[in-house]
Amino acid sequence: MLSRTADHLFWMARYTERAENTARMLDVHVQTALLPQSTDDAEQGWRAVLGISELLYGYNQKYDKLTQKDVIDFMVRDPNNPSSIASCLRQARENARAVRGALTTEAWEIQNATWIKMQSYLQTNALEQNPSEFFEWVKHRSHLSRGVTIGTMLEDEAFHFIRLGTFLERADNTARIIDVKFHGAKETPSQKPNGQSQSQSQSQPAQDEVGQIDFYYWAAILRSVSGFEIYRKVYRDVITPERVAELLILRADMPRSLAACMGNVLSNLHHVRNDVSADTERFAGKLHADLKFARIEEILEAGLHDYLTVFLERIFELGNRISRDFLVPLAA
Repeated sequence: MLSRTADHLFWMARYTERAENTARMLDVHVQTALLPQSTDDAEQGWRAVLGISELLYGYNQKYDKLTQKDVIDFMVRDPNNPSSIASCLRQARENARAVRGALTTEAWEIQNATWIKMQSYLQTNALEQNPSEFFEWVKHRSHLSRGVTIGTMLEDEAFHFIRLGTFLERADNTARIIDVKFHGAKETPSQKPNGQSQSQSQSQPAQDEVGQIDFYYWAAILRSVSGFEIYRKVYRDVITPERVAELLILRADMPRSLAACMGNVLSNLHHVRNDVSADTERFAGKLHADLKFARIEEILEAGLHDYLTVFLERIFELGNRISRDFLVPLAA
């Protein structure tokens, strides 16, 4: 396959997945912002969303203060933000248009119709009235794109480059969602060890309220990666941060986990391997093996934020290696 064709297919998939994952991250934050919290905590939460998406500098260049409305507007519709949902869907459509001959008619029409509908969506106030409904629409369109790809395309190199882009982007975004929520989480009374006799009678209602907030907080994170029902099925117990981390990082049977994403990246790399890609395949294999044989206790003991920071660096390096070996060479 021509490297330029592979490049367009790879980035079409990455931009589609990025739009979906941005919608997921914004949706979970809109939901958690409804929980009782101080103004400072709310602002810090939105700042963290921008920071983990590497958009804080761009936002500060445009806005004087940080508000939920402005963050959502910047990350959804701003045409000058290359990572906004509108920009991602536009770029996905442009990449698809460049290689229409490599796609089925259905796969192209999904990309084109999504962009046309997106434009009409942004001309109304639907986003302001019900942001969660809009985010669900973005996720649904991404699901349609994936389903049509799997259901109508020949499983040739074009198919595998699309899947490679999807899973590489998903691994990156899942790691960012985990990091922004866990790194921002604070210890609450409900997380303290049992047996602390610090006036149990004094604050039982307060502790019950904190426990309720904890539940909604972690449940929202799971829902952001379609993992709430899966968590209940796997653990059949209360939601704890440690198990949430284990599910989203190490469970290979959880579709959006880091382990599952890297397993699929490695599988699709195998299908498109060429004479110069052995080292890239080995690099991806090491990253997958680290996830396959890791234990969540070891990761948490070493520091989850540090672990995810290193993971994101390795994902970035893997993307550069894939570009070098298969796609249009990066500009010097």
